[in-house]
Amino acid sequence: MATGSPKSLKLDPATAERLNRLAGVRERSPHYLMVQAVQQYVEREEIFEQAKQSALDAWNAYEATGMHVTAAEADAWLAKLEAGEIVDVPECRS
Repeated sequence: MATGSPKSLKLDPATAERLNRLAGVRERSPHYLMVQAVQQYVEREEIFEQAKQSALDAWNAYEATGMHVTAAEADAWLAKLEAGEIVDVPECRS
């Protein structure tokens, strides 16, 4: 396992105790649990930022072109996908 640069993390006593208790139950070190928690947080936030950027890009494209599908068309398409049907993306219109 590669090591990164050291970081400092100050926890309040109650959270530190909870972490230590959980580490004992999981038979892992508190350090391991903290690394896992930070990795999961960063991954989740990166996915959020990608989704946000995708939404902004879609909005900018809409503003530039006026191309869109209605909410009803999008809902119907998503319902078919959820039901396992293989369907094309609805056509955009201005």
